[in-house]
Amino acid sequence: MATGSASHTYSNHVQLIKGGHDFFKILKSKIAEAKKTIYFQFYIFDEDETGRSVANQLIEAAKRNVSVYLLLDKYGSNNLSSDFIQELKDAGIQFRWFTAFFKNRKFYVGRRLHHKIIVIDSEKSFVCGLNISNRYNEVDGNPAWMDWAAYTEGVTSLQLEQICKKRIRDHSPGKIRFDEHTPDKKRYAVNVCINDWVSRKSQITTSYLKAIRAATTSIHIMSPYFLPGHLFRSALKRAAKRGVTVQLILAGNSDIPFGKYAERYMYEWLLKNNIQVYEYQPSILHGKIATSDGQWSSVGSYNVNNLSAYASIELNLEIINKSFAQEVQSRLDEIIKNDCQQITQQVYKYETNVWKRFAYGSMYNFMRLMLFIFTFRKPHHE
Repeated sequence: MATGSASHTYSNHVQLIKGGHDFFKILKSKIAEAKKTIYFQFYIFDEDETGRSVANQLIEAAKRNVSVYLLLDKYGSNNLSSDFIQELKDAGIQFRWFTAFFKNRKFYVGRRLHHKIIVIDSEKSFVCGLNISNRYNEVDGNPAWMDWAAYTEGVTSLQLEQICKKRIRDHSPGKIRFDEHTPDKKRYAVNVCINDWVSRKSQITTSYLKAIRAATTSIHIMSPYFLPGHLFRSALKRAAKRGVTVQLILAGNSDIPFGKYAERYMYEWLLKNNIQVYEYQPSILHGKIATSDGQWSSVGSYNVNNLSAYASIELNLEIINKSFAQEVQSRLDEIIKNDCQQITQQVYKYETNVWKRFAYGSMYNFMRLMLFIFTFRKPHHE
């Protein structure tokens, strides 16, 4: 059973938010309440209706003397126009790019800022899987990509602010002291987990592996780009073997079709090891969320593959709280029931002929090779 540790803080309240209209409505209301500071760090920020709407909110905050710090990944947000960026700067927003080690028009080598964090007034924060784009919102009657965010009030927000400051090289003097209270059942035990190979951190991967290895009843994982490494596969296999119900919610329709081909190559192995597979149908799946045993949950930017494990900068919140975990499990169960097709061995055999198996296997081996080349390093776990 998962329990809080010395790395967790307890003076927090956490709310699970589904992506789409709900998320952007709450986000805009919190930006409108900002009085001092906003730290906004994302992978993708598009110059569309949703991006423009959020940008206008940030501009209005800057006009009322809120210090706004916007950091975007140069690769993920490379479609932003110079006029759009200049408008942000002219409004007083402190805009910066997170850039690679080497880049030109054709190549981009190095880690990417894949985490999605918003911190307001050192007290309120969002940790997300989604990005700022129409794809993650309901626009013109189109369904939003399925995704999640965790909204937090409390000590965790201050921790996230310090992470944002370090990322933009704003080194505040002295060490921040977190004013903690005695943990109680009404508080949420939260651990900020980071994967970043430059700083030799693999905390999210370690958090997942510990939860899977400790699980006694159930594991639910929603992951859109599911290509786990050996340690992760082994942990899932052993959990299912000792009687844990393991349920995976994966993409039915993917924004990366060749990645989905590689993922489907794993279905035969998953089903053989009594791991249940469900494909989400209503829209593109982009959510990254997991829960186990009605106690442990993880929400954030981490995908279950080696790119997130060893290359990109990722951030998740590990939350040890019974009511939160049960809400996550309930909502995932509802999605499985209403929005997914279960892939049984019979379904897999019926829908997969010899040519598809060949294509799946070829793409799987190609993807594994590419991930090995671009992310290879001696794994370590914290």
